[in-house]
Amino acid sequence: MKVLQQEEMKTKNFFKDNDTLHKVLEMMLDKEFMEYATRELTDFGELCAGDIDVRAKHTDREGEPRLQRYNAYGEEVSEIWVNDGYKKTIEETYNTGIVGYVHKDIPQLGRKGNYVYSFAQGYILSHAEPGFYCPVTLTMATAYLLDHYASDEVKERFLPHVCATGDTELYEGATFLTERQGGSDVGANIVEARKDGNQYRLYGEKYFASNVGMCGVTMVLARMEGAQAGSKGLTLFAVPWRKDDGTVNDLRIRRLKDKLGVRAVPSGEVEFDGALAYVVGDPNKGIYYMLEALNLSRICNAVASIGIMRRGYLEAKHYVTNRHAFGKPLTQYPMIKDTLGKFAAKLHVEVATVFDLIQLYDKVTSGEGNKEDTILNRLYIAIMKKETAEQAVHYASEAIELHGGNGYIEDFVTPRLLRDAQVLTVWEGTANILALELIRLVEKFHVHEMFVRVMEERLEKLAVDPLVEIVVEQLAKLDSTLQTFSRLDDATKTFEAKKVAEKMAHLYESVVAVEWAQRFGGKYEKLADIYLEDTWALREMGAPMKTVQYFSDIV
Repeated sequence: MKVLQQEEMKTKNFFKDNDTLHKVLEMMLDKEFMEYATRELTDFGELCAGDIDVRAKHTDREGEPRLQRYNAYGEEVSEIWVNDGYKKTIEETYNTGIVGYVHKDIPQLGRKGNYVYSFAQGYILSHAEPGFYCPVTLTMATAYLLDHYASDEVKERFLPHVCATGDTELYEGATFLTERQGGSDVGANIVEARKDGNQYRLYGEKYFASNVGMCGVTMVLARMEGAQAGSKGLTLFAVPWRKDDGTVNDLRIRRLKDKLGVRAVPSGEVEFDGALAYVVGDPNKGIYYMLEALNLSRICNAVASIGIMRRGYLEAKHYVTNRHAFGKPLTQYPMIKDTLGKFAAKLHVEVATVFDLIQLYDKVTSGEGNKEDTILNRLYIAIMKKETAEQAVHYASEAIELHGGNGYIEDFVTPRLLRDAQVLTVWEGTANILALELIRLVEKFHVHEMFVRVMEERLEKLAVDPLVEIVVEQLAKLDSTLQTFSRLDDATKTFEAKKVAEKMAHLYESVVAVEWAQRFGGKYEKLADIYLEDTWALREMGAPMKTVQYFSDIV
């Protein structure tokens, strides 16, 4: 029992031993910001591994949100009940500036933060509560849209509340897109925006609305009277949940969805019946604005995925380290070492690559990127959202298997990780939708040629060694594949696109892996070696087991 308690104490902070994230911050933040982020993330890492994790289990098992549609007088109020622990998690998380400090100054630094820091916070949070990271994501998207496109009047009305850090009343955000008849086909949306004097009122239904009832303001796509059909006829509106007098803004929640996982976030069906709404930006560009917010949400999705991946890895590592079978600890067996070694390698490379794209996203959203940066940013987001979501499911499932029967029991966190991970393959675009994004980028911008050229340029900056040679060879093969792919007919492209996206994600990760190997050496070279061998199926039967040889260094 003492061994078990000592091992648990080592993992009571999700940031402290997170070596890859520490090096990300050193690489991507200046010294003053890095020191601030390290202090704050150390505190937040302890909070997430402690109180927030305990509350997350309670919310999932016993305290999930509930709809209170009517009050004692029979009046429709459409309120959401959440447990007190959930409310505390809301307060503590937003007060870290996870949303606010992207858009306003950090008091201790006297300047704004950035997405690298915000997503580092989200990564740590997602170890414990990926379900709650969904409302945070929606609030980030809302803040982005208001800050970039709202008029001064609308911005002043909502943005300070959406970016609240304990200094004013918090308005969580939401983005309502999905309608029953359309789903991913947003152009089929029919929610109406009718002119009422100098303002607009919305009528119609949104079928899958997350953070319903908890948001202070939601961003909604609706069609003005006389607007053209299809997605280009949609206008973006900011819709407060309540009127100035505190009553519900002429809308109602029909019901909450009974979801497999991410139970912390209330998702429901909403009917607008004359809800007051404020136009955001150019009325003819609503779909373009929302697609930008969608890309931000896709990064959040990837960040939630790597959070689940690392939690699954930590839980599996802890369990097999302290579990004995046939007279020995499980970690004495080569099969266990192999599984954990491959887990460690893929996790490190995936985290490093996600933050590589986040650094580019910071550049693009701050206006410092060029057209090529913008296009590659869209590509990286699409391929990495797909890859990380699928890996989150795999990691959660493998963690259950390493626990054996205990892994399937709700006393352990592993079942919740699997239930929470599964939605990440669906939210913000399934693999099919992301594959269509790849096809669009290839056909419109020849992104495959950009991708190959940029990866070549990154590899040319490295010293030639056996690991780099592996990636150069794989890039040449991928280049040929991409050229063939670009010439296929439309139907065949859709058939091949998901596999092509996967190969591009693996190549991108491979480049990042060898960059880290040369920059930091040591265990990062070993992690890259294992990653490349496993990803590109280079090991022949009977060859030395690198995962076993390197185990003590990487695990």
